[in-house]
Amino acid sequence: MSKSKAKKRREKLVREGKRNPSENRGVYALTDMRTRKTKTKKEVLSQVKHKSRLSYESIEDKSTFYFVLKENELMEI
Repeated sequence: MSKSKAKKRREKLVREGKRNPSENRGVYALTDMRTRKTKTKKEVLSQVKHKSRLSYESIEDKSTFYFVLKENELMEI
């Protein structure tokens, strides 16, 4: 794989005894600041628990519907 022009220039500056521009970069330029964390068993179970709580299946069993037959009469099913 070929070298880029910028890399060639940096290497030339180092060979000539000048400062390497890559040393001008801050300490945080090369670090990965994102935190990665695997969920614990408790967190996974909690997530599943809350998903099942919000499902509509449990609501349908307890719900009641009203249909309007005429203007003033309601029928409960």
